[in-house]
Amino acid sequence: MENVKLFGTLPSPFSYRVIWVLELKGIKYDYIEEDLANKSSLLLQYNPVHKKIPVLVHNEKPICESLVILEYVEEIWPHQHPLLPKEPYERAMVRFWAKFADEKGIVIWILFRTTGEDQAKAKKECFNMLETLEEHGNLGTNTFFGGENVGLADLAVASVIHWLEVIEQVLEIKLFEGTTFPSLYNWFNNLKDVPIIKSNIPDQHQMFLSFKKQRETLMDSTAT
Repeated sequence: MENVKLFGTLPSPFSYRVIWVLELKGIKYDYIEEDLANKSSLLLQYNPVHKKIPVLVHNEKPICESLVILEYVEEIWPHQHPLLPKEPYERAMVRFWAKFADEKGIVIWILFRTTGEDQAKAKKECFNMLETLEEHGNLGTNTFFGGENVGLADLAVASVIHWLEVIEQVLEIKLFEGTTFPSLYNWFNNLKDVPIIKSNIPDQHQMFLSFKKQRETLMDSTAT
């Protein structure tokens, strides 16, 4: 019998990547909420290297880092809602965009945590990231990054875009617009309409309240 546990923190985008893949594949799991200010001994035991979430524990074997977890889940349960296309080149492209989102998506947190020139630089980098996804993601011909089914790259990019929209509200700026990025914008709306995603996506208003409080605390600490 499979024993699957997920150690995460809500509304962490990295936790949600794993929640989405487990839900899409219909895998039963126990979710354990972690307090990152007071990390549990189990989390430290399962992830002694980075000491962070998410951690998937499958039959007492821990797997860390969200993209690694997604790849692992795909290998263990390949026939339940496959995350990767069958053709090798297409699989490589999906992995490329997932890695792109993982590496470039960090800029939204720099945008959130900075002001002045640093924030202006992060804003430009964020726009460039969206522009690259729009121009080269082949979303004009595909519903999703890997074709007609939600896959690895979709989960990785969605965990950037959904959180970016909240950060935009907190900072009172607008980068991700349908008129500027029509293919990417349509892709995201299509993704949010997928029933499993729709029922397992964090509420933006609740996220806004949480992020606004974090931003105010951050600005107060840097002002003193």
